[in-house]
Amino acid sequence: MDFLSPEIQQYVAQHTSPESALLQKLNRETHLNVLKPRMLSGHVQGRFLSMVSHMIKPKQILEIGTYTGYSALCLAEGLAPEGQLHTIDVNDELEEMVRDYVSQAGYAEKISYYLGDAATIIPGLNYAFDLVFIDADKKNNATYYDLVFDKVVPGGFIMIDNVLWSGKVTKGAAPKNDERTQAFQNFNQKIHQDERVENILLPLRDGLLLVRKK
Repeated sequence: MDFLSPEIQQYVAQHTSPESALLQKLNRETHLNVLKPRMLSGHVQGRFLSMVSHMIKPKQILEIGTYTGYSALCLAEGLAPEGQLHTIDVNDELEEMVRDYVSQAGYAEKISYYLGDAATIIPGLNYAFDLVFIDADKKNNATYYDLVFDKVVPGGFIMIDNVLWSGKVTKGAAPKNDERTQAFQNFNQKIHQDERVENILLPLRDGLLLVRKK
C-alpha cells in the first residue's frame, strides 16, 4: 500500500497542512481501538479530500463507506453553506463513534448517516451530487459507480479509493482465484474507457481515481 519511502512520506506529511486536533484524536482512536485502521484516509489523503471539497464547494456530497468518519469530516470542510453530506456504511458497531465525532465537529446538521447496504440505499437518495467518494467494499465499485452516475451533476466529480490495490493491478492478468485484483483491473479499465468522463489516477496512498463527469 505504501509506494513511497518512509523518508518521502514523512517529508510529504511535514509539508502538508496539519490535521485539526479533532481529526488527530479520531486518527489516534481509530488506530488504537478499531480493526483494520489502514482503512482510515489519514492525514495527507484527508487534506487532499478537504482541498478538493473546498475547490468544488459542493452542495451535495455522497460518501460510500464511512468507516470511523474521518473522510466524511474532511469532505464536509468544503461544503457550501447550505450543503449536505450523505454517508453510507454497513457496520453498525461504529455508529456511536461516528455520530460522536460528527457532533464534536459541529456537523450534526450537515451530515446524514445511513446504515445498511449501499446498493439498496443509493437508489432512494434523490439528490444531485456535486461530489461522490467511493471507499467501501471493493468488489462492488462498478455497481456503486453505475448507481451514482446519473445522480452526479454535469461537471461533478467521483473519487474512488484504493484503485492500485497495493500495486497488484500492475502485475498483469490476475489469477482466477484473485477476484479482487481482477475486479480492480476491470473497474479501472471500465472508467478509462468511459467516454462520458475525464479521469486521472493519482498515486496517492493506495491509488485515488479522480473522475469528472462531462
